Amino acid sequence: MDSQERSSEEAEGAKERGLVYVWKAGSCSITPERLLGLSGKTVLQASLGTNHGLLLTEGGEVYSFGKLPWRSGPEELCANSPILEKALLGQHVITVAAGSFHNGAVTEGGVVYMWGNNSAGQCAIANQLYVPEPQPISISDSETSPLLSVRILQLACGEEHTLALSLSREIWAWGSGCQLGLITTTFPVTKPQKVEHLAGRVVLQIACGAYHSLALVQCLPVQEMKPIPERCNHCSQLLITMTDKEDHVIISDSHCCPLGVALADNQPENHVFCPSLETLEGKSVTSSQSEDCQKPLVEEHRLVALESDGASVLSSSDGQEDSGISSPGNILFPDKKEVKEYLISLSDHTLNETLGKKTCTELEQVEQVSACIPGPPGASTSALNSLVASCASAVGVRVAATYEAGALSLKKVMNFYGTPSNDSGSQSGSGSPGPEALKDSREEQVRLESMQGKKSSSLVDIREEESEGGSRRLSLPGLLSQVSPRLLRKVGRAKMRTVALTPTYSGEADALLPSLRTEVWSWGKGKDGQLGHGDVLPRLQPLCVKSLDGKEVIHLSAGGHHSLALTAKSQVYSWGSNSSGQLGHLNSPTTVPRLAKVCGDGVWTTAAGPDYSLFLADEEDFQPGLYYSGQETTTENNLSENNSTKSPVLLLSCSKIGYISNVIAGGDNCLVLVDKNIMGYIASLHELASTERRFYFRLSEIKSQVLRPLLGLDNLGNANTIQLLQEMASRFSKLCYLIGQHGASLSSFLHGVKEARSLAILKHSSLFLDSYTEYCTSVTNFLVMGGFTLLAKPAIDFLSKNQELLQKLSEKNEENLQLVEVLNALFFMPFGRLHNYARTLLKLATCFEVASPEYQKLQDSSSCYESLAVLLSRKRKEAEYTLGFWKTFPGKMTDSLRKPDRRLICESSNRGLSLQHAGRFSVNWFILFNDALVHAQFSTHHIFSLSTLWVEALSEEAGNVNGLKITTPEEQFILLSSTPQEKTKWLRAISQAVDQALRGTSDLFLYGAGGNVSRQEPPISRSAKYTFYKDSRFKDAVYDGRWLSGKPHGRGTLKWADGRMYSGTFRTGLEDGYGEYRVPNKALNKDDHYVGYWKEGKMCGHGVYSYATGEVYEGCFQDNMRHGHGLLRSGKLTSSSPSMFIGQWTMDKKSGYGVFDDITRGEKYMGMWQDDLCQGNGVVVTQFGLYYEGAFSTNKMMGTGILLSEDDTVYEGEFSDNWTLSGKGTLTLPNGDYIEGLFSGEWGSGIKITGTYFKPSLYESEKDKPKVLRKLGILAVPPDEKWKAVFEECWNQLGCESPGQGDRWKAWDNIAVALTTNRRQHKDSPELLSRSHTQTLESLEFIPQHIGAFTLEKYENIKKYLIKACDTPLHPLGKLVETLVAVYRMTYVGVGANRRLLQEAVREIKSYLKRIFQLVRFLFPDLPEEGSTIPFVATETKGRRSFCSGKSDSRSESPEPGYVVTSFGLLLPVLLPRLYPPLFMLYALDNEREEDIYWECVLRLNKQNDTALLSFLGVQVSSNTKDACFASAVECLQQISTTFTPADKLKVIQQTFEEISQNVLESLQEDFLWSMDDLFPVFLYVVLRARIRNLGSEVHLIEDLMDPYLQHGEQGIMFTTLKACYYQIQHEKLT
Repeated sequence: MDSQERSSEEAEGAKERGLVYVWKAGSCSITPERLLGLSGKTVLQASLGTNHGLLLTEGGEVYSFGKLPWRSGPEELCANSPILEKALLGQHVITVAAGSFHNGAVTEGGVVYMWGNNSAGQCAIANQLYVPEPQPISISDSETSPLLSVRILQLACGEEHTLALSLSREIWAWGSGCQLGLITTTFPVTKPQKVEHLAGRVVLQIACGAYHSLALVQCLPVQEMKPIPERCNHCSQLLITMTDKEDHVIISDSHCCPLGVALADNQPENHVFCPSLETLEGKSVTSSQSEDCQKPLVEEHRLVALESDGASVLSSSDGQEDSGISSPGNILFPDKKEVKEYLISLSDHTLNETLGKKTCTELEQVEQVSACIPGPPGASTSALNSLVASCASAVGVRVAATYEAGALSLKKVMNFYGTPSNDSGSQSGSGSPGPEALKDSREEQVRLESMQGKKSSSLVDIREEESEGGSRRLSLPGLLSQVSPRLLRKVGRAKMRTVALTPTYSGEADALLPSLRTEVWSWGKGKDGQLGHGDVLPRLQPLCVKSLDGKEVIHLSAGGHHSLALTAKSQVYSWGSNSSGQLGHLNSPTTVPRLAKVCGDGVWTTAAGPDYSLFLADEEDFQPGLYYSGQETTTENNLSENNSTKSPVLLLSCSKIGYISNVIAGGDNCLVLVDKNIMGYIASLHELASTERRFYFRLSEIKSQVLRPLLGLDNLGNANTIQLLQEMASRFSKLCYLIGQHGASLSSFLHGVKEARSLAILKHSSLFLDSYTEYCTSVTNFLVMGGFTLLAKPAIDFLSKNQELLQKLSEKNEENLQLVEVLNALFFMPFGRLHNYARTLLKLATCFEVASPEYQKLQDSSSCYESLAVLLSRKRKEAEYTLGFWKTFPGKMTDSLRKPDRRLICESSNRGLSLQHAGRFSVNWFILFNDALVHAQFSTHHIFSLSTLWVEALSEEAGNVNGLKITTPEEQFILLSSTPQEKTKWLRAISQAVDQALRGTSDLFLYGAGGNVSRQEPPISRSAKYTFYKDSRFKDAVYDGRWLSGKPHGRGTLKWADGRMYSGTFRTGLEDGYGEYRVPNKALNKDDHYVGYWKEGKMCGHGVYSYATGEVYEGCFQDNMRHGHGLLRSGKLTSSSPSMFIGQWTMDKKSGYGVFDDITRGEKYMGMWQDDLCQGNGVVVTQFGLYYEGAFSTNKMMGTGILLSEDDTVYEGEFSDNWTLSGKGTLTLPNGDYIEGLFSGEWGSGIKITGTYFKPSLYESEKDKPKVLRKLGILAVPPDEKWKAVFEECWNQLGCESPGQGDRWKAWDNIAVALTTNRRQHKDSPELLSRSHTQTLESLEFIPQHIGAFTLEKYENIKKYLIKACDTPLHPLGKLVETLVAVYRMTYVGVGANRRLLQEAVREIKSYLKRIFQLVRFLFPDLPEEGSTIPFVATETKGRRSFCSGKSDSRSESPEPGYVVTSFGLLLPVLLPRLYPPLFMLYALDNEREEDIYWECVLRLNKQNDTALLSFLGVQVSSNTKDACFASAVECLQQISTTFTPADKLKVIQQTFEEISQNVLESLQEDFLWSMDDLFPVFLYVVLRARIRNLGSEVHLIEDLMDPYLQHGEQGIMFTTLKACYYQIQHEKLT
């Protein structure tokens, strides 16, 4: 309603919209008069009360006219021209409603205003008779806390009540009477209350009659069946009864609860039409009386599914009115046996006979019941009619003849029955005619109704209602109207496959367009049958009108005493009082909805007045025609039945005033809203709506009259065809439903503002385009498989009978058409509608200026529908061409090649294409489909999938004139075409087909223009799936991934038939790059799993291989074998033989240096290997402290070796096996005694010795003992021989064959490549890189450049670069450092933490430094060699006083650290922090004894206070020295434990000395020069107070790893001082 946004010229035309015409009701000859006084405002909505009316204009203003007794002032009597309701100004009202004498309006914010007569509380205001001005009323939901006010969408007003529909689709009511639907008997209700009975359901529309209410409710989604209770929980009767009849049992579930209330489980049930009748014998009527009428239906309906599953829950519900039973609920058969008996008994005689016999008896029974009903005769007559009608509808056209006989034989019954009606009071004031007249009219009526039953309710309809009703029911299979039970049983058994023609809707369409799956609920007073439940009882609560289930009701109107329901098929069902013929059919009232007979093309709006109805229907020229049904005379007090309209009459005078958009009925007046047709805009809209509704009617007819019977036929061919037919049927249903929804939405669109841009086909065009496209796909698929031809055979019987119907529906009028063609035309008929859409949209577009957005939008949509129409007709042609091809193609191959979605593009039967080098007599036929190229030979054919087919034209000069080269993954062949044109044709056809196959069909049609621009040739690189059939290595493997010119290339997955699988990158057909590979191990039922790098189809490079046995190898591969450096873990710690090996591999064998940790035996071997055996020199340490170094041969200690035990007993000599001495040797005992001679035996279990025992003198032993320990390491592997593979790998990564040989720039390129590929790899992996890591990687992208002399700054840059490079394993140097750290820890942790290994460990670190330094110098050639000095820049010299000498520091004496280039200074900061824990552990173990002595001393000396300790150490303490002497120095020295590198530790020592001198200077306040002798005791004091536990280890670590050039500098002297302190403390003799 955003009137502001409408374009200007549309606003001009708007003056011609929403004109109001009014006339007096009660006659067919009328003259509508225009209501003036609105000053040209467009009226959007109007509503009429008994004597007044309300109008809503486009600006949201409300006007009243007519008699307004509640207003004070002059207008009270009669307002001829509309009066503005000023109280509502500025509120922007969106909808108004007028009751008989009161009014309501709803604003944009959902607030309700009420005014007018309030005698029954209908204005929701307490104790006030009249409400003169509109007053807001509050509606709040008490269930929510805090109370929320409810927003309202829609209002409806009756005589004494008002209903409101909230935004959450619930009903609120106030006023008086049972028509409120509230559980209360105290009226008036002035506080709006929720109608709880419908809470939780989606209510779509509400309507109020004078004293009854109607609601249109969306069906519930089909839910699982609930088990049914045995007894009715109101009147405790059995719900299912069984009665013995002659020769069979009747099982009936038609229980009628007389209380008129719904069951607790929200399942409305059936009501008898008078409260618990007493029969003549005084017994209460049970359901057995009514069950007979139910019976034919029961038989017919139930048989079908019962046979297939006796226990299934079934229900029938149809428009029958069996003696007032609204509808049976659900039925559960107690057990299968009864069902069987029942079925058998039925099959004994055909249904016709049974029915023939029973018709009379049933009627008589009904008579007995009816005879004792006090009440209007109409009601009971209706019961009889309904019986006949229901029988007719139940059994269908074939048997209806029987019923006519039955109906005529009712005459006798009628005579008997007509008599008592005189005293029963006459209905609605009409005179009571005599028995004769009554008899005739009744007879007439019965005949009419049975006829109507014949016409409108064939069995097919029942089927349709069954499956479309949706709510709480199983869909029954769509069977034909064959009635013989035998046949039914056969069908039931044969196939329950029939599809239910109710598509499972995407909620999308239902959310955007009006739903057609609706139920009608009614409540209130029902004495004229206006509730539609088949009786005249009032209802306090809403109850579902069963017979309208599945009728697709879209709009309800309620009049004084009757109700109208409009369906999507443009039919009107009416029920209730018919005193003036207002129902639009027979003269008598009806308590159950019946079709009204309106001429014209289809009703799309209805209005119900007090005693008349108005129908707005389409006429020939799309201009709506108004039909009137009701009173004809104008004399008021003399109403007489003769003067009602027999059937609705067209009011011609209304057609002249313009296009009627809405019609409203009220008391004495009728009102229409009219639009003038400016520029054809309105006419086009009406045309669109009208044609859409007709189109829907036709689709529904096809669905129910053709599609459903077809689906029910037997022998429709193979399962495949049936499936295709079902798919087509369900897509057809879906389209049909969408069109129905669209028709309904167009009807309501015409009631509204009529803005072009809110048309559904514009706003939701994709819904329509998709539904049409989907349907087209399924129809063409069905066609290609020859579905229509197959259908024609079994269906010939059915189709030939309905020839006329078919021709009418398919609009084919030629003579003697083939059945197949008719069917074809029928199912392709819907596509013509797309052209109509396009045309209408174009027509609408011309009503706007070319520049306006509306024009653009309409224009675009129009071309969209047009291009879809063209596309779909092309699809149909393709399908027909393909079908023609299959008919001529040799049969055997057809079966294997024919697929529903396969279309023919071209084929070479004209000899246009031949195979190069083909034999003389060979037959080669090439057929191009949209998904494959087929090469057919004499008896075989080969299919090449298009997605993996590459085609190129061969150049002329190669002698291949007109040749095409076809490449597929495993074949390449050349096709020769007969002419250049043929060559071009095939090249283009194949290229386009390939391109199409790769894009997928759905992308072909881009909504809008330019969707069909095709590329010249398909891409060489593409994604596709393929199964190999030849290739020896890939045979039967399936590849899914990227391709390049016939070879897998890029990412992909390859699965072999035996379960192997590779997923990763490929290059030119082979695995290459990073990938994952699994090999199932059948014996262990687990997979071998490899993740890593590949080269040319083999594992090559770094990877992790997890074996099914539980072993894991992590390291390098080459040619599918372990080769290079790698780590093998065997078994978990808990398993039988856990062990770890890290070292070098050659061709899958351990070979070279490696460390083997045998966890079970607690031994660690570090040495050389060959062919998986220990061979060469090595070291073994055990967890019991034994240490062996020496020669190994074939896994045993053999040859010369040294063995040390924990207590320093040493054996040097020959070994023959593990720990077994054999041969010459020397055994030295811990005290220095030794034995030389021949030894034999295993260590630790008694050794035989033949030899000499020596007891050396004391002096000799001092020299001798270190000799043996000094020798350690001679027989071990030299450190430079260790881990060669690790360094080689790094050199290889830099592109060098051997260390130092190669091009430096190529090395830098390799580093850049490694970084980027690794980063890309990480991007795909789930663990994201941390931010700092990413920053490191980014900073590594800059290479430090060196031009000119090498300065300190450049040295620092290199140092920084190395620190960053070693921070990330993605950099080759970082990878190297990471690996070295890993191997070092593996070697020296655990059993390897043996003090004898300390020197080995230190040598290994020095070897690392040397070898890494070689790499660094290769990358940075400007870096001076080890030990050379960087020239010092003079400006940096500040005369810093030397600490000891007092002279200015001269550089030549002691260069500052960092100016001499050493591998220690450059690389230890990177390496040592990572290796520190294992290394320091070894130092601690080695110095354990010394440190224990030292620590004991420290603890003892620290017990003294400062002064005492200082004086003990011989420091002259001046009296003013504080107690906490040298605290800062102590603190400083303690930091030595927190540093890693010797250089850092030396800095700490230097700082400590500076702190001491600082302290002394402060206390002496003069320049004082230390001598070392003065300094030593003070420093000793600081060392003691610092309490460093592992001082010995720190000292030895610094000594072993400090830069050699520092030893004689200042730091060197300070370090010597510290060392002296350490030894001093150990040997301090404290008295």
